[in-house]
Amino acid sequence: MKPHSLALLVVLLVTTSCAHADADPEPVETRPTAEALSLLREWDHRRARAWADGDTAALAGLYTRGSRTGSHDRAMLAAYAARGLRVTGLRTQVLNATLRSWAPGRITLEITDRVVGAHAVGRGVRIPLPRDRPSTRVISLRRVSGQWRVGEVTDAGRRRRSGPRSGPGTGSPPLPAPLGAG
Repeated sequence: MKPHSLALLVVLLVTTSCAHADADPEPVETRPTAEALSLLREWDHRRARAWADGDTAALAGLYTRGSRTGSHDRAMLAAYAARGLRVTGLRTQVLNATLRSWAPGRITLEITDRVVGAHAVGRGVRIPLPRDRPSTRVISLRRVSGQWRVGEVTDAGRRRRSGPRSGPGTGSPPLPAPLGAG
């Protein structure tokens, strides 16, 4: 190999090596965060089915016993059902996620999300519900009887627990009051 070819090869190798060394490494918690988000996504799908079916029992099974968030969620579902309405097309868009903690049987995530695509439907009625604004919340999940359940959902901007969030997102945005509510 000619000396100038060897020098060029060395420069290319050093430059390439340095470029990779300076690149931002993938955060260590990427894999656990992805796994936690996958669990939350499955939970969201089961919750959307419960809302679409008007099934308060299925919804109750998604929360830990005594969960204020779960109680409020069931009350909102019951209010829609009492007016002959279900909520369909419920989708939660996760815009940002941070894994706060992961211990055996417990996960805490900070999530920025919004609800899109939901409709209140009933006999001869299909009303699109407003698109939610992004909001950031802390979601605590616990593994109970082999299933991940939500304990509480709190506002991430507050240090102490906030009251339960309502509506069919991931502890997500409140839906408007059920149609016909005074």
